[in-house]
Amino acid sequence: MALLRMKEIRAMTRDARDSKLKELQDDLLHERGQAAMGGAPHSPGQIRALRKNIARIRTVESEDRAAKGQTVRESGAKGGAS
Repeated sequence: MALLRMKEIRAMTRDARDSKLKELQDDLLHERGQAAMGGAPHSPGQIRALRKNIARIRTVESEDRAAKGQTVRESGAKGGAS
């Protein structure tokens, strides 16, 4: 799993970013489950790479919302304390 570049993520459509985010989250869930069961990871740095890619996609989505003038609350995303 290679790291996604910010330029590549910004070039994606919103739907493509959403589907890639879902795919990465599923992969991370699988890798964490495998690690929790004591299995040897296929690639030791894969969990970190997955987490970084997820963070990059979420950052681009946040930037897009900020550019449109929406706050996190207005977009319907779940957050912490009010």
